[in-house]
Amino acid sequence: MLLLAPVLILWIQISQMNGKQKEHFPEFLLLQEGENFTMYCNSSSILSSLQWYKQRPGCSPVLLMILAKSGEVKTQQRLTGRFGESRQRSSLHLAAAQLSDAGTYFCAEA
Repeated sequence: MLLLAPVLILWIQISQMNGKQKEHFPEFLLLQEGENFTMYCNSSSILSSLQWYKQRPGCSPVLLMILAKSGEVKTQQRLTGRFGESRQRSSLHLAAAQLSDAGTYFCAEA
């Protein structure tokens, strides 16, 4: 009997807010339950603060966290967000991915 492990699909979105280009990578990711992943958001300009969101198909975006200080690291359950010293880069790390984590993740200037 062949057993298939559930696969999560995570999409990362490229956006432009207030004329500031933001680049997210990787563009998409296929994970199995229990795996960790990190996504990144880079901005062409200095940000006053940054928000990370998750959106599931057909649903409104859900705010995951706000990072407002240079060098800030914030942890909420299995998520860890980091805001770079230059305030142009951020990362979001998810530990032990679950099926409920599938969706589109993106950052935006707060």
